[in-house]
Amino acid sequence: MTFFKKIKDKLTQQTDAVTEKFKDGLSKTRDNFSGKMNELVARYRKVDEEFFEELEEILIQADVGFETVMELVDQLREEVKLRNIQDPKEVQEVIVEKLVAIYHGEEEELPELNIQADGLTVILFVGVNGVGKTTTIGKLAHHLKSQGKSVLLAAGDTFRAGAIDQLDVWGERVGVDVIKQAEGSDPAAVMFDAVQAAKARHVDVLLCDTAGRLQNKVNLMNELEKVKRVITREVPDAPHEVLLVLDATTGQNAFVQAKQFKEATDVSGLVLTKLDGTAKGGIVIAIRNELHIPVKFVGLGEKMDDLQAFDANEYVYGLFADVIDRAKE
Repeated sequence: MTFFKKIKDKLTQQTDAVTEKFKDGLSKTRDNFSGKMNELVARYRKVDEEFFEELEEILIQADVGFETVMELVDQLREEVKLRNIQDPKEVQEVIVEKLVAIYHGEEEELPELNIQADGLTVILFVGVNGVGKTTTIGKLAHHLKSQGKSVLLAAGDTFRAGAIDQLDVWGERVGVDVIKQAEGSDPAAVMFDAVQAAKARHVDVLLCDTAGRLQNKVNLMNELEKVKRVITREVPDAPHEVLLVLDATTGQNAFVQAKQFKEATDVSGLVLTKLDGTAKGGIVIAIRNELHIPVKFVGLGEKMDDLQAFDANEYVYGLFADVIDRAKE
């Protein structure tokens, strides 16, 4: 099981705590996905077309995405033929190998945040209401502070009732200031104030909330473009990241949102929240493969430090922990 060993070798370079977070956080998807995979492998004595058809169904049910599933299963057929694999148990390792390859593509480096070595870093958050955008901002502020960065928050969601207060609560919890105006104010004016404050205070990172509306894509695009223009005018190379926050429990709806936001604005990365609450964690692979947007962070629980930088090897281990652990024994 050479590829499983390769994954385990890479994971030894991470902290055990991070590996356990991915393992625990993806338990629902693993129980659903790996459980069905194990049943499939146990039922078949040889790898034939019926085996592949059932595998397709399992992958689609895990929200890996139709196009990605078709691509993956075609690759598996070729690989099984090439390696002359007869035993269905051996296919599991090839599936893991292909999932990692699909996620990474030609890249081996982790998709890190574009934090500036000198000067202010501005990160803009977008996403519909209810996906956990404000909570993600608070948790990322905590994450950055733990790395020694100074952080400021901008309450740019001036339309949703309670959004400003919610960000205020997170600011108090994390110990960072929030730049805000009255509910209903122009979001671009809030961003202007926030950038000015961040520059005056020599803050390292400014995290900017935005309104979570998707009813009218034209209005959304115009609003976001106005906000970005104000930021870019004050900090020429900003925003340095536009992070789209998605609720992983919504499965294909999250995929649709990612597609719409990608069309509306320049999304540089994704944050998938509530990954621990879904049995359809395959959506990570579908979004990466079909929309070519890297996942930068995932939410694996309710605690302050449960927002984790995404790692494809950790993710795949979370999906196949039982099989991989058995293989190393």
